[in-house]
Amino acid sequence: MEFTFSLAEIDLAAKKILEAGLKQTVLFHAGMGAGKTTLIKAIARQLGVKDITSSPTFSLVNEYETEDGRTLYHFDLYRLNTEEEAYDMGMDEYFYSGNMCFIEWPEKTPNLIPLDHSSVTIKILPDGRRHLILK
Repeated sequence: MEFTFSLAEIDLAAKKILEAGLKQTVLFHAGMGAGKTTLIKAIARQLGVKDITSSPTFSLVNEYETEDGRTLYHFDLYRLNTEEEAYDMGMDEYFYSGNMCFIEWPEKTPNLIPLDHSSVTIKILPDGRRHLILK
């Protein structure tokens, strides 16, 4: 699935993504400042997360609970130096926990990512809108 949206339409984009269906693990590919965290926040809201969501840049992972008691993990792997660091923190256990995992900068841990995952790629267009590809 592919579509284009503005940041003002981020909640609509999140709804569209959820309606298309996601695997348990979702990889977010985009450059710095493309809106990965903003989109993940919008998806979390659509899933019923009421807590304030933020980027886990320094903690690597944030945990949120949805209104219906499901757990959502949000990873930001940008600051990882090695894949071994992710393994040492038990990242693979999160991935196979049965809970949703949203991962920014997944290319930092290519050998830990489950084979069965969804992938979201975001590109910034010259007019500032975003082009999204969901696989």
